[in-house]
Amino acid sequence: MKVHYLRIVRRAFRALRHPKLRNRPWWQKISKPLFDRRLWVPCRDTVASGLAIGLFFSMIPLIPQSIFAAIIAMRVRVNVPFAMAACFISNPFTNLPFWATQIQLGQWLIDTFSLPVPHYFDKATIELPKFGPVSVSNFTVGFVGLGVLMALAAYPLVHLFSAILPHHLPVRNRKTRAPKNLTQHPKNP
Repeated sequence: MKVHYLRIVRRAFRALRHPKLRNRPWWQKISKPLFDRRLWVPCRDTVASGLAIGLFFSMIPLIPQSIFAAIIAMRVRVNVPFAMAACFISNPFTNLPFWATQIQLGQWLIDTFSLPVPHYFDKATIELPKFGPVSVSNFTVGFVGLGVLMALAAYPLVHLFSAILPHHLPVRNRKTRAPKNLTQHPKNP
């Protein structure tokens, strides 16, 4: 499993560093933080956070979910491949069950906690296949609520996996180094 993961990561790393892209100024600005190797090496804490980000974004009904997840993962400095891969649990085969769950969860959250819904959300509806007209407020509260629940579920799952199979997902301590200028004594003139 680890060899397969590393092979996929190396391929993706090489594709992102393609010579045709490497010399473009706009790509250099975007890709510079992406090429930090610590964002690609799996360890328990970075994988859990990356998976949580990816699962949250997988519930948002947008096309470029994995791009948003990768950008947030880079900013938070967690595992980018796991954040992007987690977005693919929502696909054309799983969208209908997720949408049904989001609509029901949204209605339950609004009713149970008496969430105030803006009047323009109450009147607006979305026409979803197999569901008919659905209130935008139910759907919006539902996908945010389900995204948060799935993100919170990622942490115990990854920590349990790491406890059962510690050699597949090791715990790595972050080594802190003192800056060079603080360890050297200033020279007196």
